[in-house]
Amino acid sequence: MKVLLHACCGPCASYPLPALLDMGHSLYALYYNPNIHPFTEYEKRREGFYELARNYDLSVVGEEDYDPTPYLQAIAFREPQRCKMCYQLRLERAAQIARKGKFEAFTTSLLVSPYQKHELIKEVGLNCGEKYGVPFLYFDWRPYYPETVKRSRELGLYRQPYCGCLYSEWERYRQKGKKERHKP
Repeated sequence: MKVLLHACCGPCASYPLPALLDMGHSLYALYYNPNIHPFTEYEKRREGFYELARNYDLSVVGEEDYDPTPYLQAIAFREPQRCKMCYQLRLERAAQIARKGKFEAFTTSLLVSPYQKHELIKEVGLNCGEKYGVPFLYFDWRPYYPETVKRSRELGLYRQPYCGCLYSEWERYRQKGKKERHKP
């Protein structure tokens, strides 16, 4: 089956990419992540993903320049729903490209991370698949997260310390600051 894998980053894609190939799928990838902030972080993650793609001689479709505008517009005044809006933005783009490219299905490496909102990703993916007439392949790849850590380290891929958006970066530093202020 011709499948499009939306890749959030190299480390997370390091399990589903070979797994989908082992299942016999004709696999292509999409790196579309306008949520990532700042640009230097986006570049590190993008390069990590492309390194993984080169290791598997994987074709990447839908290449776009860095542009956080669609993400910022999607979440403006919707901060409490920002994760849903972010998943919607990325998976809708994947579904659009899958339909245009005559793919038989699409999926995402976001399903690997135990830190993401798994059920929300599944819901959004299924809805996008229905909307664009391309089935969303759902897998619960979370049990393989430790394997992605191992593989990405073996391959020397950049491993990020936060989900990528400005809010998650801010939350990470805010928590770190609180811990340091409360040290005896």
